[in-house]
Amino acid sequence: MNVTINGTAHELPQGATVALAVRRLTETVGGVAVAVNDEVVSRGAWDSTPLAEADRVEVLTAVQGG
Repeated sequence: MNVTINGTAHELPQGATVALAVRRLTETVGGVAVAVNDEVVSRGAWDSTPLAEADRVEVLTAVQGG
């Protein structure tokens, strides 16, 4: 299935979860927030939240600095 992750098209297997989408972008899970179709998905739900064809996933990471 095709989903958009941070504005870029990605092909994921059927049944893919938010956790898999995050791993496509980063190995880091600390300081990461995810929204699917503009709805925030809590960290505890990443493994159990399935993605569907044409979903829009935004993966945001915290950055240190001043």
